[in-house]
Amino acid sequence: MNELVRLRGNLIEKKNNTQPGAPKFSKQYSYCDSKMLEKIKNDLQRQLERWEKEKIINGYALISVFYNRIVPKSKRIRSILYDTGKKANDMIKGIRYSEDRKHIITYYISIGGLKTSISRIDKSIKILDEYFDSKITNDELDKLDENMVAFKKYEISKSIFNNIVTDAVNIERIDTIKNDKIENDNIISLYDLDNLSVKELLEKLKISDYEVIDDNTIRLKSLESYNRFMNEAGYLVSMQTTDITKIDYRDFVKSSTNETYQIRDPKNEPVIGVIDTLFDKNVYFSKWVEYRDMLAEGISKNEESYIHGTAVTSLIVDGARLNPQYDDGCGNFRVRHFGVATKGKNSAITIMKLIRQIVEENSDIHVWNLSLGSELEINDNFVSLVGSLLDKLQYEKNIVFVVAGTNDNGHTMKKKIGSPADSINSIVVNALDFDGNEASYSRKGEVLSFFHKPDIAYYGGDKGKHFLMCTGTGAYYSDGTSFAAPWIARKMAYMIDVLGFTRETAKALLIDSATDWNGINEKKSPFIGFGKVPVRIEDVVDSKNDEIKFYIEGISSLYETYTHNIPIPMYKDKYPFIAKATLCYFPDCDRMQGVDYTQTELDVYFGRINNKGNIQSINENQQSEGESSGINEEEARKYFRKWDNVKHISQILKKGSRAKSQYSNPMWGLNIKSKQRTDKNRKPLRFSIVITLKELGGVNRIDEFINQCSLRGWLVNKVNIENNVDVYNIAEQELKFDVDK
Repeated sequence: MNELVRLRGNLIEKKNNTQPGAPKFSKQYSYCDSKMLEKIKNDLQRQLERWEKEKIINGYALISVFYNRIVPKSKRIRSILYDTGKKANDMIKGIRYSEDRKHIITYYISIGGLKTSISRIDKSIKILDEYFDSKITNDELDKLDENMVAFKKYEISKSIFNNIVTDAVNIERIDTIKNDKIENDNIISLYDLDNLSVKELLEKLKISDYEVIDDNTIRLKSLESYNRFMNEAGYLVSMQTTDITKIDYRDFVKSSTNETYQIRDPKNEPVIGVIDTLFDKNVYFSKWVEYRDMLAEGISKNEESYIHGTAVTSLIVDGARLNPQYDDGCGNFRVRHFGVATKGKNSAITIMKLIRQIVEENSDIHVWNLSLGSELEINDNFVSLVGSLLDKLQYEKNIVFVVAGTNDNGHTMKKKIGSPADSINSIVVNALDFDGNEASYSRKGEVLSFFHKPDIAYYGGDKGKHFLMCTGTGAYYSDGTSFAAPWIARKMAYMIDVLGFTRETAKALLIDSATDWNGINEKKSPFIGFGKVPVRIEDVVDSKNDEIKFYIEGISSLYETYTHNIPIPMYKDKYPFIAKATLCYFPDCDRMQGVDYTQTELDVYFGRINNKGNIQSINENQQSEGESSGINEEEARKYFRKWDNVKHISQILKKGSRAKSQYSNPMWGLNIKSKQRTDKNRKPLRFSIVITLKELGGVNRIDEFINQCSLRGWLVNKVNIENNVDVYNIAEQELKFDVDK
């Protein structure tokens, strides 16, 4: 096998100096007429009449714009809604999808702003009728200047008129979203009201029995308070969920084996954090586990509440010996185990608070295993509270969560995954049977109708074939995503703590190893994500003899981070390779933004440099060319995973795959383009990209690649697993000094 190669060099960063042009109609919606504006004006007039009567948020309105498709940020309204001192984006309070998967964006606007908005639309209608025979096209917009239309007469500027007519073609209607009361849902998230705090709102409603979860989320403690809130102010609710989480379990079967297991004492092996049900110390590996019971006093702890958590930890500590056919080469791990739940019903809010506390108090742990999941399905329009907490912690801290994909004990293959498997930054693991097929209890993604979850799949057992695990009352067999996740946690901890990779590189290597040269199977991806992770760690890190695998790490702080300096070996003046690449990063996420959840997009381009000096990306990505590319927002999300935090691009190996010719520039390039959903500043974002080249003739060209990279100024390092393990062991040795007395 060929060893992984790390390339280090100067990546160039550049601001986006492209100035936005004048607004235009899209190809699909190529004109605006007076009827469109009249409809919008009438919708707004109805909203004005409705909200002028409102007493709870007196002087303001919450109105929802129903768009006619999934719209990019550039096509959100700019001037249809106006409020003094605010951009339209500043007024956004929630984003969801309609049943036919179109954007619905909710805005918070003052009554005065709503009146001004209606007036400006009315003036725009008069301009359309007087100067454009009630209809304006792109050609007329292009030719429009201040001398053609008496804008001053209508007390409106040319730019505002342009924005209003181009805004209008993207709108289906404007209305108010109605929220129904939902049985058992006593946790509500409220729209972020600029002029009214949650506390002030509840005082107005005379509700005092509530618990604050975060700035916009509360738990109402009685059905009476919940009903009162929903009857009087239900329109202020952006999301609803339940506090009662029934933990998803698979059955355990007692093993008849009489084998007695023993294990040496731990030394300085890496520590993996486990957040699960309780841990039974009466196991042969108890010295390897530091256990902390986090449950409040008085909570009943029966024998069954110790089995699941202890079994999960047994796989992390000694899974390779308990199940030798799945020996991953990662050895043993120490575990810091935190018991936060019992079998049965638990409080999601309590688990949330404990997870935050645990992570903040154990900053030395980089990898966390979370094999707890809810029986309830995720929501199509917002991420769960626990899922969003995991995303926030991973954005803020240098950690990664490995999360079980949850199980469908009804074996329907139709049930959606449960919280917290909707965490976008986490590595979500679904299960395979021991033949490598998706398990019959698999639950499916995607998350928010778009994000690629689960990430990967690994063996979890099924149909009478199970993993062997140890608990305090003996050895047990079981299957499930709960027992697929620990094997992935082991690999991640090995790569981060032993081999020294960043979490971004470790995640990229893991996901890249699950992919092949046949492309992603769209029918299977809702169940297995990017694919099956290999058993052995060397198959995750290294590559085959006819492949070159290398990685580049960087920090995105400006619009572009790029290099045009990657030398790919040639044969007979052609590149005898196909390529694939996996990009990973951990973005900031905002639950209150609903379906537009991730706040940063890193768009990746890798390939030959064409004669125009641009990268011809291996996946034909042309998003950077803007509207001229002909790629709409829905296509960009589907085919290029726009706004997803994992990008995998690949050429497909076919019988007729041929070497590619070079352009005038013999180098290949890599370009990472950064985009933000909102105007707020973000901190620089770390990323890692793993790139694999497959030689079409089966020739090993890695030495040639390394030599050429060195000549082009790259610092080149081979990643030798054995050498890195030796370095780790030496670094972890406890030094004893002789001191003269």
